[in-house]
Amino acid sequence: MQKAVLAALFALMAGSASAAKVYVTEEGAGSIGVIDAASGATEASIKVGGRPRGLAIAPDGKRVFVSDMASNGLLVLDTATREPVARIALGESPEGVYISRDGKWIAAAVEKAQSVAFVDTEKLAVVFKVKVPGENPEHSVFSPDGKYVFAGAEDGEQVDVIDVARKKVVASVMVGKRPRGIAFSPDGKLAYVACELSDAVWIVDVATFKPLGSIKAGVRANGLAISPDGATLYVSNGGDGTVSFIDTAKRELTTTLPVGKRPWNMSLDRSGGKLYVAAGRSNQVTVIDTVARTVAATIPVGDTPWGAFAD
Repeated sequence: MQKAVLAALFALMAGSASAAKVYVTEEGAGSIGVIDAASGATEASIKVGGRPRGLAIAPDGKRVFVSDMASNGLLVLDTATREPVARIALGESPEGVYISRDGKWIAAAVEKAQSVAFVDTEKLAVVFKVKVPGENPEHSVFSPDGKYVFAGAEDGEQVDVIDVARKKVVASVMVGKRPRGIAFSPDGKLAYVACELSDAVWIVDVATFKPLGSIKAGVRANGLAISPDGATLYVSNGGDGTVSFIDTAKRELTTTLPVGKRPWNMSLDRSGGKLYVAAGRSNQVTVIDTVARTVAATIPVGDTPWGAFAD
């Protein structure tokens, strides 16, 4: 009996592990790639048309939200059926989409409208939009407590802070040139901003909305991800095709790995043990073992992957 129970438990654990997926927006192919995280094999390429870019997954894993620049909308996919359930109008040229930790809101940066659209994930509708002063917002990321959204002005040198409850911009923080990826420390006290034309990451105090300095990264620092314990910040460097590891306590770069041409956006798995990097001009996702600090695998995907999100 005991052996049977253990066997059933191990089978259940194996099934759960094999269920983990990595979703990839394949902008040039107009599709969403689905990778089995356990095997590293590509399971499917879901044709959605247009130019899919930003990507977020509901906390329960049941829905994927994808921005499409061609239709100026947010595509909602059911992960079980891999079929669209809605397409929500956002405005001209949507890019990064991010979900609040409680799963209730999507924040979508809309470049041409120079605004952030807030989508209710239950109603599947835009409830309100906030105009931002920074030109060409690309990423709009929730703070861990959901109180703020930080939106980077791609064609400027600032991050605009939106108070979600008040539905307004409450601060603009000056950072380096061409801010791109944004990440928060797990405790929400610090925000990190990759500034592409400064080859550096800026640090922002969330309580005061003041810059605290910068950390040198690689050439054309772009995407960001942070370890679950907040000790390591990962930076994709589009100009030299690398990912850098930054020690957040020492505020210095410690490791750099090659990952393919023009790495864009990245995602850690739930454990923080694997980092998935979309290498846009190599048509691959590079998998980094964050413990060993080595490249564990390269997975071919569809044309021009823009972002990856590990479920």
